[in-house]
Amino acid sequence: MHFPFTPNHVQLIAACYPPNANLLTSGPDYRPNSQELSRLTYYASNRPGKINKLTSELERRVRVDCKKAQAGNLRARATLLITLAILKALATECRRDISLLSSSLLGSISVTLSSLTEDLEVVARAASVFSAWTTYTDGHLIGADRYVTEEHSSCLQVFSRMGRIDGSSIDHEVRNRTRLLGLSAVLGVVASDVLYYSSTQFLPQITTLIPALIIPLLNVDISTLEHEFSGVKDQPTSPYLSGFRDRPAVERRAASIHLHVDGDKGPSSGDVANTALRALSLLLEHSNANQAGIIIRAVFDCLDDIGGWQKTEHCQWLAVKIADWTQYQYRYAIPSRLVEALVEGQDAPQCSPRHVALAAMIKTVFTSPTPLVNLSTSDIISSLITLTLRRILIDTEDPLLPTLVECISSLGTHVYYADQIQDLAGELVSRLSLIETSGLGNGKTPSDNARAQAVRCLLAALQGLIHAADIHEPIREDNVEETRLRKTATVVSAPTAPSDHHAKPSRRTKVPPEVWHETLTLLCDAQYGVRVDYAAALVSYIKNEIPTFGEYVDVDGVRRTRPLAEGPTRQASTMTGILYGDSTTRLLNALHADIYLLATSSVLGINANPPCSGSSSVPETNGHTPTDPAEGSAQTADDSVNLDSPPASRDNSRRSTAVPPRTRKTSVMLRLMQNAPRRLSASANASASLSDYGNILAILTAVHENLPVRAILTGVPMLLALDGACQPDAATDPIVVQRIRVLKELLARVWLVVGRVWSCPEVTDAAEKALSSQRSTTNLPELPERQPGVLSDPAEPVPFDNGLGADVQMPTWDSEALLMAIVSNSNVQNATGLDRQVLLRRLAAQWTPESAYKESLEIQTSYDGFNDSISPLRKVAPALMHIDNVSLQSLARSSRGVGVTDLREALEGRRSMSNPNLSNRAPSLSTLEHTSILAHGDSPQHHPHPLKPVRSRPQSRNKLGNPNDVRDVLNKLGIGKQNGASMLKSSFPILQKSEQKYANL
Repeated sequence: MHFPFTPNHVQLIAACYPPNANLLTSGPDYRPNSQELSRLTYYASNRPGKINKLTSELERRVRVDCKKAQAGNLRARATLLITLAILKALATECRRDISLLSSSLLGSISVTLSSLTEDLEVVARAASVFSAWTTYTDGHLIGADRYVTEEHSSCLQVFSRMGRIDGSSIDHEVRNRTRLLGLSAVLGVVASDVLYYSSTQFLPQITTLIPALIIPLLNVDISTLEHEFSGVKDQPTSPYLSGFRDRPAVERRAASIHLHVDGDKGPSSGDVANTALRALSLLLEHSNANQAGIIIRAVFDCLDDIGGWQKTEHCQWLAVKIADWTQYQYRYAIPSRLVEALVEGQDAPQCSPRHVALAAMIKTVFTSPTPLVNLSTSDIISSLITLTLRRILIDTEDPLLPTLVECISSLGTHVYYADQIQDLAGELVSRLSLIETSGLGNGKTPSDNARAQAVRCLLAALQGLIHAADIHEPIREDNVEETRLRKTATVVSAPTAPSDHHAKPSRRTKVPPEVWHETLTLLCDAQYGVRVDYAAALVSYIKNEIPTFGEYVDVDGVRRTRPLAEGPTRQASTMTGILYGDSTTRLLNALHADIYLLATSSVLGINANPPCSGSSSVPETNGHTPTDPAEGSAQTADDSVNLDSPPASRDNSRRSTAVPPRTRKTSVMLRLMQNAPRRLSASANASASLSDYGNILAILTAVHENLPVRAILTGVPMLLALDGACQPDAATDPIVVQRIRVLKELLARVWLVVGRVWSCPEVTDAAEKALSSQRSTTNLPELPERQPGVLSDPAEPVPFDNGLGADVQMPTWDSEALLMAIVSNSNVQNATGLDRQVLLRRLAAQWTPESAYKESLEIQTSYDGFNDSISPLRKVAPALMHIDNVSLQSLARSSRGVGVTDLREALEGRRSMSNPNLSNRAPSLSTLEHTSILAHGDSPQHHPHPLKPVRSRPQSRNKLGNPNDVRDVLNKLGIGKQNGASMLKSSFPILQKSEQKYANL
């Protein structure tokens, strides 16, 4: 019944309700009269100014009915359901003017949710209205309108709380229904502009939403998650939800949320997890890098609140899916935030489940097949290394260390530019060198165990990093050498890599010997655990990583020449690099010097105090030698190593750290090698254990098998020198005799490898005869296998058996005969390109560890033809161009100023001589006053090809220079007559003008 003076909008609303007698029987749909509802929506859509009155009246009815329904009034409940249906119809039909409905609509939903939270049917109707609003709004009122923002936040909190509801008192079916209702409303927000429009309101909304999306995923097992994820992947979200933000409001369709029908099989936990996965994937697909960082931070806060870090497997699975769902160009934000969160707790006294889970998540994300472009690997590896060192300072047996090593190693699976692995390896090597020379202490007393553990962790990470980058390299069956090396490299697969690896090969550059060269001194470390780990890493590097230009062996392990593959030009180029000292040759020179030091020296370690010549000391057999207190207490001022050093200790170590670590290391190693004994005796016994000699055998075997040409030229002189040090005398005690016997057996086994590689039966027969002549051979311990990227327990050395007497039989052979067999071997001569006499002079030259170490240092020679600082065009131009060429002179232009030296050279006639590019005739290169590039020592044996000084032109100091050259230099200095057309100006133009001014006065 219509009362007079009733407003029209009120009459239109009242006509939509059934009669009071039919309210209770209008269920279960509880829908308004369709004809009257169409009239109401037509009125509202054509008169936007009346929308505010209509929604205000509907909100008033909702508030009244909520109070009555909360008290148990069924008629009020039915009226409330119909009113909510009218609000949804208005929001759908008046979508262009949705901002006019937002205030009253959100107020009505908020009141309904706060009053009748337990009534799922009413909540489902309210969620459907809320979903319609989120579909059509553009979100510009969020943050701008305070009331709308507060009401939206209130509704979002209720739906989020419903999505994660939990409790043993609630029926399982009712709980899953409640979760589905809440997640359905949350899904509408995730797919709406209301979440992304305001950057300031994104964080509070995400903080509210994330628990509803994470908790349902943690309540099911991994197998259920994988099953539901496959469903989400195969059947993505409705196109109206996934892409409606790109559609105009007229073409959008709001999802209808219904309550589960009673009597049917209730929703399972998998259905709830499916909805949460769809919402989370949609959220990340629409987020940028900053928003993805906020989301991952909200996930961390949620896991902190609910104690979800205990479920490490769920966290790992979740981290991989979050990275996979994030947009391709923004995925780098996920591992970056994971590393930041892990670094935040680096100073915690104990390792917590949060640390373990975060480290496992980082490792899983890096080893997953998801590409992570724009990832700052250098920053991440620096943070992980610093974190590793801090955890070692807190506890050397921290359970987080193995996972951190795996995290650093897993960075090798993401190679996005050619030199990336080389740069990362360089970062690790620089930290290794710094820790080796300066130690790792807490500012008071340096800890040898902490230093050794730090070195072992970084070594394992370095080996794992290189190995991870080669897991997916293709195998070329046509290359025998590459196939053989690949087989040896993949014997031990990465234990941390999942089954679905990257399918794309890395195509990276190898780690150069210059980078690895800095780590060779670890072979002579004072701690055996460091020595054995480094030996394993070194063997792996030699077999799989080191450049092998011109080095190869056949399938049977024999080094033969390949006339078609290796022509004279290539062989000459290879031998030039080997003879003149390329990076690989320098590495082998230093390696053989370190091996000799390890096998014979009684003092090991960079911080050790080498004894003076002639002093006697009894070393320990396990390699742990006392260190110099003055040098052992030196701490670095770098925060990356000495992390907690107080100012007092840093001031005390300032004198030690004033010397660069590389210079200090070189000085110490030279001093150790100068004091290395030339013959083992009771007063100069070695400190290496039996295991060290087994490690040396493994290293030398890998060198001769993989680098045969360089190994024969750099290694044979060392073998002869080591054989000379193993000559016992009558007064030698049994311990030294046993050590000499082990060394002789080691040399025999190495000679056996050399003979087999070069197919030299004389050497092989002599070595086998020497080994078979012994009554019992020593079982040298094999080098323990180290899985790349895995931090294993420190190994213990096998000591010598002191029960043997002095009458131990020694394996003997004729060293001179072995040398003559090597230099006479046709394979050796063909591979090196040297004849028998030249080979004999080179291999029979006197070898000392300090001379080999000096040859390993990269020294710039004064010979212009081999000076890398000069451009290649400048090197070849004088020899190729025999005519006057003005353009050639442009190659010699320099930015330096003209000085007295130029004037002196012009007066002495050496102006053209000093720069051959400026001469008018073809210059000739002379070796006069140039150091030979083969001069590596002071003895004549180091010069197998001495270069005789040849005077290419007369050197007369008294001959005056060309007047034109002198005049040109004077003009450039501003002393002579100035040429206005000259492009060169005076060095002192201001002073010259002043002098001219005073002269005119």
